[in-house]
Amino acid sequence: MSLSVLLYVALILATGGERLFELSVSKRNAAAAFTSGGREYGRRHFPWMVGLHTGLLLACIAEVVLLGRPFIPALGWPMLVIALLCQAGRYWIIHSLGAQWNTRVIVVPGAKRVVDRGPYRLRWLPHPNYVLVAVEGIALPLVHTAWITAIAFTVLNAVLLVGFRIPTEDRALRELV
Repeated sequence: MSLSVLLYVALILATGGERLFELSVSKRNAAAAFTSGGREYGRRHFPWMVGLHTGLLLACIAEVVLLGRPFIPALGWPMLVIALLCQAGRYWIIHSLGAQWNTRVIVVPGAKRVVDRGPYRLRWLPHPNYVLVAVEGIALPLVHTAWITAIAFTVLNAVLLVGFRIPTEDRALRELV
C-alpha cells in the first residue's frame, strides 16, 4: 500500500474515532433529555442514518484500497481542507447547541426555545449541520478520489435527509415553539 493510501486510511479511522466521541456526547445529552421528559421523533429512520454514515467511512477505505484510487494533489488537498473545515463546523454546531445537541431528534416539553446562536443565527440556513454533512460526504471520499462513494453517499444522504430526517426534525421543532 502506498503512503497516501495509508495516510488516507488513518484519516478515515480518525474520523471514525471522532464520530464515536460524538456518539458518546450524544448519548449523554439524550439521557439528560429523556430524564427531563424528552420525547424522541423519527426513531425508525435513525438506524438507517447510522448505517449510512458508517457505510461512508467503510466505503471510502474499500474504494481506495480495492479499486486503487489515486491521490491527485490538485483534488485531494482542497478536499482535505474542506473536510477539515466541515469538522470544525460540526464542533461549532455542537458547541452552539450545547446540551440540546444530539444525533437523535428529542424534544423536551417546556425546554428553551429554538437555539439562535452560532450558525443557527442564519435564518436562511435552517439546518446548517446537514449542509456540513452533505459537503463532508463529498469532500472526504474525494480526498483520495473515491468518487463512487461520494456520489452514492450524496444521493442516499439526500433521500434520507429530505425524505425523513428534516421533515421529522421540523415537526419536532414546531412542537417546541
